[in-house]
Amino acid sequence: MSTHIFSSFSYLLGYLSFGIVATTLLSPRAFAQEPAKPVFADGQAQIVPAFANASEWVRERLWVETEFDSDKNGKRDRVYVNVTRQKQTETEGLKVPVIYESSPYFAGTSSGTSDLWDVRHEVGAEPPARTEYPSIMFRPNQTTISNSLVGTWVPRGFAVVHSEAPGTGLSQGSPTVGGAPERLAPKAVIDWLNGRAKGFTTIDGQVEVRASWCTGKVGMTGTSYNGTIPLAAATTGVKGLEAIIPVAPNTSYYHYYRSNGLVRHPGGYLGEDIDSLYDFIHSGDPVTREVSNRLYRDGEFARGRDRRTGDYNAFWAERDLLPFTKNIKCAVLMAHGFNDWNVVPEHSARISAALKGRVPLVQYFHQGGHGGDPPFALMNKWFTRFLYSVQNGVEKGPKAFIVREREPGSSRPEPTPYEDYPNPAASPVTLFPVPGGKTKGSLALQKSSKQGQEELVDDVSLDAPSLAKAPDSPNRLLYVTPELTAPLHLSGTARVTIKLASSVPAANLSVYLVQLPWTEGPIGTANLITRGWADPQNAKSLTKGGDYHSMSRGEPLKPGAFVTLTFDLQPDDQIIPAGKRIGLMILSSDRDFTLWPKAGTKLTIDLDATQLILPIVGGESTFKRAAGGS
Repeated sequence: MSTHIFSSFSYLLGYLSFGIVATTLLSPRAFAQEPAKPVFADGQAQIVPAFANASEWVRERLWVETEFDSDKNGKRDRVYVNVTRQKQTETEGLKVPVIYESSPYFAGTSSGTSDLWDVRHEVGAEPPARTEYPSIMFRPNQTTISNSLVGTWVPRGFAVVHSEAPGTGLSQGSPTVGGAPERLAPKAVIDWLNGRAKGFTTIDGQVEVRASWCTGKVGMTGTSYNGTIPLAAATTGVKGLEAIIPVAPNTSYYHYYRSNGLVRHPGGYLGEDIDSLYDFIHSGDPVTREVSNRLYRDGEFARGRDRRTGDYNAFWAERDLLPFTKNIKCAVLMAHGFNDWNVVPEHSARISAALKGRVPLVQYFHQGGHGGDPPFALMNKWFTRFLYSVQNGVEKGPKAFIVREREPGSSRPEPTPYEDYPNPAASPVTLFPVPGGKTKGSLALQKSSKQGQEELVDDVSLDAPSLAKAPDSPNRLLYVTPELTAPLHLSGTARVTIKLASSVPAANLSVYLVQLPWTEGPIGTANLITRGWADPQNAKSLTKGGDYHSMSRGEPLKPGAFVTLTFDLQPDDQIIPAGKRIGLMILSSDRDFTLWPKAGTKLTIDLDATQLILPIVGGESTFKRAAGGS
């Protein structure tokens, strides 16, 4: 090709290019702003300035029709829903996924505590009746359910949806506290977001609202009761629920109000039971409250709760999510505190164990109390991965993140990634008590014969810290390891087997795993490892340990006759520092959790048939090194 021809061709290309550029620059479309879109970096949704102006957000209120009629009035209940979404979903045809939170608390709760049960009576006796029933102010003119989550997720390209639980606020129906409507109500909202259920502009009208702006993908999160509802929705297998982050969820009302056949109250709420929780949340229309009370609080609950025996029955089985986990299809990021004595950590651990290998699952545990979200980056990656399909690998990384210890000066230490929880390197180590429990007996690796029996006398006026610190006491038995010469890592669930006889037909049994010397101050990781409770009357149901799901009735104890119980303490993951001793403390009544019988019940422990199993990272050889070859 000649130079002349090449030059002419180049000139022509330049001219055409200029023309194209000029035409583009002069085109009206050149002045149009590009549509706002979600932005992702490091596998996380980023704040988009065009989404961040709260004054431009679209806010809707509506009622979604469910498939149930919880107040038995012949009409399907409708639940009250709020939506907050970007203006671009209205003006530019943007479709976004949803982060959804539902709660029975949004419309307010009762403030009184005088409505709780009186715990001052004998174990196994008919309890004194509750005498007060608080009422919650009804707010018919409320327009906003909640602003939680909105400021975090709407600027990042997610719509946020809130709904009030049945029988609360402006939702119709009755509170069933763990009943089927609590699974089906959020399902209905998710169905509406996917075009499968109807939403209306008013509580009783027929003007429909559609979620044409939604991609159909939904994530749920919340803490405590609000964390229970995402799991409850997931157990329906509803299509469109892609990911959940339950924080401190209550996965079984039996495990919340009972332990291994024993009436046991949530920490900080002595005397609370399922009917008092009903009163605490019953904020719906006063016109329907009397009917709901008759159906549930004074009907189904009164017949099923059984505060006399504490046995598991069909009433409690309906309010247990574990049997429904086979229906869960979404990704689950589970979060809980090992020192949560309100919703104890077994609630999350038992569900996680059932889900392993079936759905994407990551567990986050920390050393704090009730609540505590996972790190925000982890939550962001979770929702970004499953609601926007960004391949950030969050489900392929560590299966657990554990905060094992508090760092000095740090209110939120970084978690340690694990291959799984419990730590796969943990294995069971069995320890046996050696006589001397009224002062400090020993815990030994080798079982000796003819250890004999030791006795304690119940006295609920003495709290557990006082008993742990006492150099000697007739009111508890305490067995301890040698002083640790190296840190010892526990990961998983400790289990005890105790053979005992009672002087009365019914008694409390409480077990603490403690660090000694006891550190002054509130109960926490410096002094408490874990604890658990059980009813000796249910010994036949507690011979193998694990979840207590027997429908059989407990049997009154024959005074002086021995029974054997095997049951789990609450799960934990903790590093016990050098210089400490691990102590197994056995007592009867626990004044912070159990009923308060009169002092004087005697429990006799057969040491030859009693043992403690600890989940120790590194197993028996590690324990031997840390405990000086014991």
